Amino acid sequence: MDCIAQSAKREERLRKSGIREIDTMDGLQFEQYLGLLFRSQGYKVEVTRAAGDYGADLIIQKDGKKIAVQAKRYSKNVGIEAVQQAQASIAHYKAHEAWVVSNRDYTDAARNLATSNKVRLINREKLIEMILLMNPTAKPDPKKVIAQFQSKTHICDKCGNQMVLRKGAKGEFYGCKGYPKCRNFKAAR
Repeated sequence: MDCIAQSAKREERLRKSGIREIDTMDGLQFEQYLGLLFRSQGYKVEVTRAAGDYGADLIIQKDGKKIAVQAKRYSKNVGIEAVQQAQASIAHYKAHEAWVVSNRDYTDAARNLATSNKVRLINREKLIEMILLMNPTAKPDPKKVIAQFQSKTHICDKCGNQMVLRKGAKGEFYGCKGYPKCRNFKAAR
């Protein structure tokens, strides 16, 4: 296959994946998108708190295995800090392993640290493959994906963040993921 044909095939793959739309998402939208992506692969997904998440943005589970996921929607390569955060999250969440998922690639230092700590790195190419498995025939519309996610979750009517299920002295309630900046809550029904 010549270079022009390879380039055209790669361009079509990128278009179908929607990776360019992912590049324009903010961090929370990227986490929500990943939640749906992992759900489409049969994982049970829990989104952690926005602030003080102890190194994991998502906790995914499948086949009795718990995985802490650090999501990094960056415009440059991801460094060792993400690997350190992911590794630290294993103990806190009692996970079996940790992954870092990014729309970019990783620095050599991040790759070396991930290898020595058995942290799985999912880079741009692997992410595109996962997206195409979720939706092999059509380009996913990130706005529809976010809307679909939001219809399954509770959204804070004050700041627009996700509301997460929490436990308090009076039982369960939904609290804003933006806490302590936003202190909005709703009763769990």
